[in-house]
Amino acid sequence: MGRLGRTLATAALAVAVAAGTAGWASGDGQEPVTGPPPGTAEWRAATVSGHRLPDPATASAYEVARFFAGLDRAARQELVRLHPQVVGNLDGAPVALRYEANRLAVLASGQSRFAALASPQRQVLAFDPRGRGQVAEVFGDLERAAHVAVVVPGSDSDAASYDAPRAPYTGPAGMARSLHRAAGAGTAVVAWTGYTTPVGVGLDAAGGRLAQAGAVRLARFTQGLDAVGAPDPVLFGHSYGSVVVGLAARNTDAADVVVFGSPGLHAETAAGLHTRARVWAARGPSDWIADVPNVEFAGLGHGADPVAAGFGARRIPADDVRGHTGYLVPGTRSLAAFAAIAKGEAR
Repeated sequence: MGRLGRTLATAALAVAVAAGTAGWASGDGQEPVTGPPPGTAEWRAATVSGHRLPDPATASAYEVARFFAGLDRAARQELVRLHPQVVGNLDGAPVALRYEANRLAVLASGQSRFAALASPQRQVLAFDPRGRGQVAEVFGDLERAAHVAVVVPGSDSDAASYDAPRAPYTGPAGMARSLHRAAGAGTAVVAWTGYTTPVGVGLDAAGGRLAQAGAVRLARFTQGLDAVGAPDPVLFGHSYGSVVVGLAARNTDAADVVVFGSPGLHAETAAGLHTRARVWAARGPSDWIADVPNVEFAGLGHGADPVAAGFGARRIPADDVRGHTGYLVPGTRSLAAFAAIAKGEAR
């Protein structure tokens, strides 16, 4: 078999192995949610205190931050009341204002599947009901934290299911809560389900289309954190979420990039991510992702194995991790290492 034939066979095997080890559930291809939030047309037509409002599609997070800094409390509250969906998703807007706006936006959606997010105890930093829904929730005090971590989940994550009952310490909210408890009060952790994830293990999961769209949104989100004075974040990417993190890394100010249960980052080496962040990788001994060949061809596969010695990432101990989702279970060496990295204590 020639080189092309071997490559094609390996790419086919990658999809076949994923189907056999995780259950084939391709469903319909997902259309990524992109662009500014709902309500943008009304926002663009409005003014406050005689000022035009920053365009959510074109204004940088820093421009948004400067705009809100120039408003008094009454003007800010008027924008929250009239445009909660825009304010709640506007990177660069004050954190507390976004929490308030998103409570209103969740209630205004009228969808029972999102109702729990409207609780006054929840700190929802972003909420978009389009498609399967997207959400970012903060655990800890983001405005005063000395350290910030962002957890980016993989397939089957959305606003309705991200905090659904499941095995403890899995799913976006479960992972973020566990990391926050392990890292302590000085670290704020964001569960960022801010992109359209694949459903099941199929062509969407095997390709990079959704990850590329997600990477744009993640880079914008981290710019918003920087614009409001948050520390440089640590990005944690699980499974397909690691693909998103790998593609976004060069356009963020991340202090560290941590990937676990990763199928690849669309880079042959850590240096290929073109980031100044330190790059870390973990994979447990029973994680089925190890059975997926690390190839990238014709839009399928995600490239080199991040835990391979030649990739150049710092290896995180994960010998006591069970399965594909056990990395943040209390008592595991991986969670202890993740917490140290999140707090800036790992070397």
